[in-house]
Amino acid sequence: MPDIVSLSLNALTLMSILMLVALGLAIIYGLMGIINLSHGEFVTIGAYTLFTVQAAGGSFWLALVVAPVVGYLLGTVLEITVIRRLYDRPISTILATWGLSLILQQAIILAYGAAPRPVTAPFEASVQVLGITYPAYRLFLIVFAFAVMAGCVLVFRKTPFGLDVRAVIQNAGMARALGVNAERVYRRAFASGAALAALAGVLIAPLVAVTALMGVNYLARSFFVVLVGGAGSIPGVVAGSAFVGGLESLLSTTVPITVAQASVLILAVVIVRFRPQGLVPA
Repeated sequence: MPDIVSLSLNALTLMSILMLVALGLAIIYGLMGIINLSHGEFVTIGAYTLFTVQAAGGSFWLALVVAPVVGYLLGTVLEITVIRRLYDRPISTILATWGLSLILQQAIILAYGAAPRPVTAPFEASVQVLGITYPAYRLFLIVFAFAVMAGCVLVFRKTPFGLDVRAVIQNAGMARALGVNAERVYRRAFASGAALAALAGVLIAPLVAVTALMGVNYLARSFFVVLVGGAGSIPGVVAGSAFVGGLESLLSTTVPITVAQASVLILAVVIVRFRPQGLVPA
């Protein structure tokens, strides 16, 4: 029983991490069709925002507020200066966002160096959960991730911005004909996706080594989360995260982590091949 509880909580932790990272990607890819290869770098920016705030004497909670603002502003600038000009050129978008990822990585290295940077979690205690001792911060991360997901569902279903986003996803041309400013929706959606990635970076940072390349580790898996779950579908992000995170955690108990990750990605390719619309289509 303790082993099952521990495995389940570890799976929920990984699922929550992937869900947070993939949520912003689902908005960008599902709405705009943009394959944003620089998405992982916004996770890195969030983690380095935490380091910067704590190095300046601030708290984890302050960084949790500042990082999404930084991600949103940087995402807005990139959408206006680069992405907006490439909507009808998908190959150019891939090359441009890949180039942006390299630029951001090197900029972070120039600013902070290549060595890992120390950050601290808001609390280090452990709690008893069904007979096992588990880090309280991981439990907080799980609860917070689902709270963010619930908040995004409310925004997409109950606000004018959410209505505009869903309209543009369904039929951008018709949405424009009805008076929706699709370009503004694109800009806000891209910036919101960047903000969510930066938020994820703050939450992930206390669990991993904070380096300029840390975001790369989550890029491929977050793409598979979106594709398996269903592009443009927030419930699909939950389903895709459960599939990738749960299966990876289960397999990693019996095989090396690299083999587990490769096996999960192979199974994800098979699912996408036979169900290209995803588990929960938009």
